[in-house]
Amino acid sequence: MRVLIQLRPDRDAVAAVLDPAASVAARDLAGRLPGVDLDPTFAPVAIPKALPAEGGELLTLEQPLTFSMDPRHAGVLVRGEIHDFDTASRIAMLSARGDVVGVSSDPVIETTPTCGGDGPVGDWRDVERFFVELGGDGLDGSGVALAISDTGINTQHLSDKLGRPITVDAARSWAPPGVVGDPGKFPVDHGTMCAFDALIAAPKATLIDVAVLLSERPGATVMDGLLSDAVAAYSHLWSQLELMPEEQRALVVSNSWGSFSPQWDFPPGHPGNYSDNPAHPFNLMVTALEHAGADVLFAAGNCGRECRDGRCEFTERPIGGANSHPRALSIGGVDTRGSRVGYSSQGPGRLSRRKPDVCSYTHFAGSEAFGPGSADSGTSAACPVAAGVVAAIRTQWPAATIPPSELRTILRRTADDLGAAGFDFDYGYGVVNAPSIMDALRSRKKNGFRGRR
Repeated sequence: MRVLIQLRPDRDAVAAVLDPAASVAARDLAGRLPGVDLDPTFAPVAIPKALPAEGGELLTLEQPLTFSMDPRHAGVLVRGEIHDFDTASRIAMLSARGDVVGVSSDPVIETTPTCGGDGPVGDWRDVERFFVELGGDGLDGSGVALAISDTGINTQHLSDKLGRPITVDAARSWAPPGVVGDPGKFPVDHGTMCAFDALIAAPKATLIDVAVLLSERPGATVMDGLLSDAVAAYSHLWSQLELMPEEQRALVVSNSWGSFSPQWDFPPGHPGNYSDNPAHPFNLMVTALEHAGADVLFAAGNCGRECRDGRCEFTERPIGGANSHPRALSIGGVDTRGSRVGYSSQGPGRLSRRKPDVCSYTHFAGSEAFGPGSADSGTSAACPVAAGVVAAIRTQWPAATIPPSELRTILRRTADDLGAAGFDFDYGYGVVNAPSIMDALRSRKKNGFRGRR
């Protein structure tokens, strides 16, 4: 464990630590401390001695105090690490030394993560600035189909918020049988938020409204009822993709939904299981759609350890089913300060261990789909933000030139690595990084690869 060790060396040594012109190493002050690996990078710090104010009696922190940095009184802190084996006896050995005043813990401290009930962190213009380099190079989503698989889109709300007309390609949209409403005219809800967030990086993408979450079809389990319609939705998208000339195929599918509970599913090992079974019909459909040239993105989910969604019932490995599909990008969430939001699900994934793949931005003021001042939150927002980035890339780089698998590799390789070095289960490979993506695409052009412009 990491510890702070308070020493009481002689006054000349304290004076040297207090002298800004002097350089004193921890080893010079402490010598060899039994059982402690001193940290040589931590410069010793003088700390004042608390003294009772005039008229005070016994020294407690509950009475008026004065503080003295006089070398006769002050102490010095050094930092080190005590081996975890038999910690108590090692601390006792330290305390027995006459020059050791105290041993304190030095725990890791972090900023409090953004959680579900917190207000917005930044706004959508901040997110837009992260991706401005895409638009500057003409990558704006023009000619790219961007499917929002969710609760339906309300284009009037989008137009009001963005200050420009927004349309949905009704002919290529889809809704489960029995759903009342027209594409682009559904009540403002989760799907409208996702559409807004997808348009940040790809403002000229063509929206396709796939209102699969309005499914009310009963099934043997909660997910079964939904997934049967999701299979139908993906079959529809597959047919739309097949209609595109192969050399121009560009379809991005954003999915901000998933399973929260094993109670919604058959148990692992059951042939009908979804969460852990790559052979489930919907997981196979994801494979088929990706194989045909679509980019499929799923939210990692909101079951992060620090402040998980109250519905989360997976005690471990909450990224399951298509959210962890090896042929889909699983998107975690960071706020506009680049800090992982506390509810963003951690890996490993169930179908593919290395999940989430990357993180994108969430919890910012944007669509106000849930009322004035509300945040576009959850990995539900992070996923369409990332989908917009993919759609922007597809403006000039259709699947014929960069297959979906290769584009996933580019996004992982260029991500801004946060957390532990390399891949980790909190941030995946890091945060989607537009400048690095542009560098990678420009390198491809230099090496003879050509997009469609």
